[in-house]
Amino acid sequence: MMMFGLGLLSAVGFAPIGLWPVTLLCFGLMIAQVATSPTLKGAFARGYWFGVGHFIVGLNWIAGAFAYQDTMPPWLGWIAVVSLALYIAVYPALAAAIGWRWGRKHPPAYALIFAAAWITTEWLRATVFTGFAWNPLGVIWLPLVGIPRIFAPFVGTYGLSGITILIVGVLTRWVPNWLARIRAHYREGKDEWLSMVIAPVMFATFIVLGAYSMRYVALPETTASNQPLLRIVQPNIGQQDKHIEAFTEVNFAKLAKLTGKPSAVPRLILWPEAAIPDYLEEEQWARERVAELLGPHDMLLTGGTALIYDRKGLLTAARNSLFAVTPEAKLVGRYDKAHLVPYGEYLALRWLLEPLGATRLVPGTVDFLAGPGARSLAVPGFGKVGVQICYEIIFSGAVVDRANRPDFLFNPSNDAWFGAWGPPQHLAQARLRAIEEGISVVRSTPTGISAIIDPQGRILNSLPYQKAGFIEARLPKSDPPTLFARFGNMLSLGFAIMLFGLGIALVRKHR
Repeated sequence: MMMFGLGLLSAVGFAPIGLWPVTLLCFGLMIAQVATSPTLKGAFARGYWFGVGHFIVGLNWIAGAFAYQDTMPPWLGWIAVVSLALYIAVYPALAAAIGWRWGRKHPPAYALIFAAAWITTEWLRATVFTGFAWNPLGVIWLPLVGIPRIFAPFVGTYGLSGITILIVGVLTRWVPNWLARIRAHYREGKDEWLSMVIAPVMFATFIVLGAYSMRYVALPETTASNQPLLRIVQPNIGQQDKHIEAFTEVNFAKLAKLTGKPSAVPRLILWPEAAIPDYLEEEQWARERVAELLGPHDMLLTGGTALIYDRKGLLTAARNSLFAVTPEAKLVGRYDKAHLVPYGEYLALRWLLEPLGATRLVPGTVDFLAGPGARSLAVPGFGKVGVQICYEIIFSGAVVDRANRPDFLFNPSNDAWFGAWGPPQHLAQARLRAIEEGISVVRSTPTGISAIIDPQGRILNSLPYQKAGFIEARLPKSDPPTLFARFGNMLSLGFAIMLFGLGIALVRKHR
């Protein structure tokens, strides 16, 4: 029960609470407890129950989505949260077991091997069975900003998570041993104790002050008058009103009002995921209606649905898409979401679950199909736009078309399902993608949090949760591709291999 309780408490380091020192303390205690386990099975169990508690609190926002699905009772949402936590807790349990198996008898090696295992298992969690990359451990550092800026462009988010484990592992396993040696040298009258204190303390002070000072460093301006003018719309349309026919015209009127009146300055207008229920590819009148809102040099990017038919003309599936619409009511580009949400946009194991009364959370009778992956859309007058629809932005190393790097990333989302916890956690992950890739990220959501994020991870403009409004601002310039932007998670996994190799070398040296 202690490990489960530590796991519950450890999640308060994530947004919206942000108590990252508590998370570090809880992880440190977990790492220490795993090391004292008498058996490998016990180490696995301690890591597992810690993970269960950690994910139940961190993913509690999922339960709120079930309040918007009439065919399933709301209490089923908490069963879904607990079930998901019981599954993905396997990954921290594996990291604990690997750390115990290879390094428990040597504190520095244990910290290195545990960190390597954590990087690998966090990457696996984001990959296996379509992956669920929500709340990687490294995201807790965003309140300091400096630490992600130092490490994420080189080793990515999963490498940053590994560095976090390495820090707490050293503090909980190596530091007590180090203090004991200092005390022994001091009692024996040996002068070595002084050098053992000064060097590590100076190094730690340098790192901490460096991380904090990054908050105050004058970073270069990322906006300029020649950058495209953005108009980001947040209509504050709740999920309960989104698919009710009686609200269709009211919802569109909100979008139209916040889009504003055209001017002589070209605007790139950004609407959220699934902003309108109309089928833009099928319905000419729907394209003309949105085109009437645009000036002669404007362009609109809006979420919508693309329908898929078989050879007989029967509707078989759909795609969660983003469309580029011109003032002439033409569609000049479409992006199809690649990372779909299991049980949200499609019902996995439909043959088994549908007879039991289960259905997907998004209304409709057909499943959504996945698109081909990260793509850059050429938007006339505004350059190349990379698109990641909603949930897709959480997948480190998979958000940019590396062969055709965009000028910025657009992340149209619908966080209206997910209460007060989901939107700030989603925004935090978008900030990490900006830092990793050295690219600006723009978000538009129905209820918040919409934002403009520069390539340093700074939020330049934002609209709060559950407030209607718009952001009109120049697009910040993206930086040149970072090292991570060039090589992706090869760097994260390579870092894990290096840490594991160092750990094994230390173990063999001290046999």
